Amino acid sequence: MAPQPLTDAELTKALADLPGWQVTDGELTATYACARADVPAFYATVAAAEDQANHHARITILYGTLTFALTTHDAGDRITAADTDFATRIAAFAAAHGATPKT
Repeated sequence: MAPQPLTDAELTKALADLPGWQVTDGELTATYACARADVPAFYATVAAAEDQANHHARITILYGTLTFALTTHDAGDRITAADTDFATRIAAFAAAHGATPKT
């Protein structure tokens, strides 16, 4: 069975627990800022978790920022619980690497 997109109410509730995350053009997105020297380790941590979960974000790295965009391909590129769960993991990785949400 394919994953189901979150309802608006479910997404609103999930965003309340994801500081710095928002919906942009139908994707769950956030940008984190950290020291440039910390970017490779932060990215490597996320990449390893993506491979393990077989759930990959679109990641843009620019100087000391990493921007993440999540959707679930098997749900028609809509936001599912897999995306909000992975966003929670990214937020924890960010904190461990001294990265903070950039607004």
